[in-house]
Amino acid sequence: MAYGSGLAAQLGVKAETVVGTEVVVDTFYEFTSASPTFKPTWITGQGLRAGQAYERAARVSQGVLTVDGEISLEYTDRGHMGLLWRHALGSAITVPTQIAASTAYKQVHTPGPKAGLGLTVQLGRPQTDGTVRPFTYRGVKVPEWEFTVSAGSERGAELTLNIDAWQENTATALAVASYAPAAQLFTFVDAATFKLGGTATTTAGETTISGGLALGTVFSELTIKGETGMKVDRYGLGGGGVKKEQLENAVPTITGQLKGEFTNRVEIYDVFRAGTPMPLQLDFSHGDAGGGNPYLLSFILPAVKITETTIDVDGGDLLGQEVAFKAFDDGTNPVLQVKLVSTDTTL
Repeated sequence: MAYGSGLAAQLGVKAETVVGTEVVVDTFYEFTSASPTFKPTWITGQGLRAGQAYERAARVSQGVLTVDGEISLEYTDRGHMGLLWRHALGSAITVPTQIAASTAYKQVHTPGPKAGLGLTVQLGRPQTDGTVRPFTYRGVKVPEWEFTVSAGSERGAELTLNIDAWQENTATALAVASYAPAAQLFTFVDAATFKLGGTATTTAGETTISGGLALGTVFSELTIKGETGMKVDRYGLGGGGVKKEQLENAVPTITGQLKGEFTNRVEIYDVFRAGTPMPLQLDFSHGDAGGGNPYLLSFILPAVKITETTIDVDGGDLLGQEVAFKAFDDGTNPVLQVKLVSTDTTL
């Protein structure tokens, strides 16, 4: 008998050829939580009827439809994480690049327009009798995403996607889940490079940072968040209450937070006071994807400004420091680069 709990849940994804046209999912992720929720509006008759007090069932119907929610998963060193980054950022990359003649492949993702990008997402929700019920969502976009890592977490690094979809379908059959073999977690201890400053240069579509200083400040938590304002209520006559493709309608932002100790005023606070933009680089790496190339998740933000910092004295403990930062366009380099190296030959 199958598990009648979340132990039998599954999450599958596939990029749509035409946004909003459902496809059969074929890429599966191990995940920690998922909350896509079907949300119809309700149209209620407002007319007065002699002697009628309560709303009548015959005068209430569903109106326009939407689906939204969150999907959270632990970040792994392989297993098609690039597909998620493509849709989170609006990246133009479609095929990884082989590194020399090795089994290692790289992907360089940078922000771009999200028009024309859509996912079909299927969530298998187990009933208590062990039956796993499929809930399939089409026209899925990612207006917001968040990457987090913490020294105090019992999990690895996590990626959370806030999604918005056109419609929910419970009639599509549950796909058979299969997972990338040997995928390992990226964790706090895999943060091999963490530096601020230097010079950002983009050559042949890839950004690197020369110089810069490895931060000596003890930071135990990091969050990087991307937000893309989108028109998600594009309902029109003849659409049957289902929206049209969600389109960007506001300036996107990339922000972040750091939490740790007050280790060195010059490293962070003086940079904050000066208001100077600086490159920020954070790399997670381990193992060997092939040819001596480690599995890699690299974030490069060429022009970051520290927008807020707090240093509170509270009792006799070490002073804590919380830092907020924001990424800006320096006019030359991409606002953010997410580089992956893995054995994945497809996104």
